[in-house]
Amino acid sequence: MRVLGIDCGSERTGYGVIDSDGSRHRMLAAGVIRTAPKAPFEHRLLEIAQGLRGLVREYAPESAAVEEVFYAVNVKTALKLSHVRGVALLVAAEMGLPVAEYSPLEIKTSVVGYGRAEKCQVKMMVQSLLRLPDAVESEDASDALAAAICHATRLSTSRRLVERV
Repeated sequence: MRVLGIDCGSERTGYGVIDSDGSRHRMLAAGVIRTAPKAPFEHRLLEIAQGLRGLVREYAPESAAVEEVFYAVNVKTALKLSHVRGVALLVAAEMGLPVAEYSPLEIKTSVVGYGRAEKCQVKMMVQSLLRLPDAVESEDASDALAAAICHATRLSTSRRLVERV
């Protein structure tokens, strides 16, 4: 299966595309869609949408995985994050992709085995699970890859459980 992981952010939206059989994962692409912080917010959302559409066209994922909104102390930040998530969900729907949403706790538990893991631990496990010679440079891209790995693992486990029944 091919999964697009998305780590939403209004300045930096991380993405990661993996191929996976549920237990072995291979990275196809990872990076960040960057927007200008001083650009009008609607223009930034448009850039993110265009970037995500381009990724879906280029890599043809079968599904997308997006991190759920987490509690943020700054309400304004949480609202901007929610807008970006809305764009990601809209693009996925437009492109015909089923979307899975996972909490940060679920993603960290799936990838690291501990739901309160630090970013550096997630980054290290993403590198290990993808058998990369070096860690993914961007934390945003690493988080997106973690979401994709979480989804591939969960989907594979669900399918195996259904097959047993």
